[in-house]
Amino acid sequence: MALSAGVPSQILCGLQGGDSRTAAAPPSSIRFPRDFRRRSLVCVRSSLISAPATGSVAPAISLTDKALNHLNKMRSERNEDLCLRIGVKQGGCSGMSYTMEFENRANSRPDDSIIEYNGFVIVCDPKSLLFVYGMQLDFSDALIGGGFSFKNPNATQTCGCGKSFAAEM
Repeated sequence: MALSAGVPSQILCGLQGGDSRTAAAPPSSIRFPRDFRRRSLVCVRSSLISAPATGSVAPAISLTDKALNHLNKMRSERNEDLCLRIGVKQGGCSGMSYTMEFENRANSRPDDSIIEYNGFVIVCDPKSLLFVYGMQLDFSDALIGGGFSFKNPNATQTCGCGKSFAAEM
């Protein structure tokens, strides 16, 4: 156990002797002193929560069927192992604007969130994910107003073009 490295077991599990504070801790808790000189205990407890069934948790970023089909078509034209990077940058009429670009899967950074949606991989940096969590990406092939659109539950204000937004954090 990583916590016990170099720490005597009597310190982890309580104090030695007949002290009433040495009652056996439940298996889901670990006791250790806050201050080795004062011997006062702090108890850390963890609880086991079962994960929801697969498929019942919505992805951080979702795609409509039209967006997924169009993105798969665009990716297949390039004949590379690409993923879609979605992000946010300062600018635009409402303060922030969305960014989207294909990039090689090997270029993803260790702190990126990797979201797989029906076999399509979306990559997002942690800062941007704060602003786009729960967003749905849609696509329309309409002649006027067509293209990708962002349905972002975190946006408090959007501009007319739909590519820029404001959010309060």
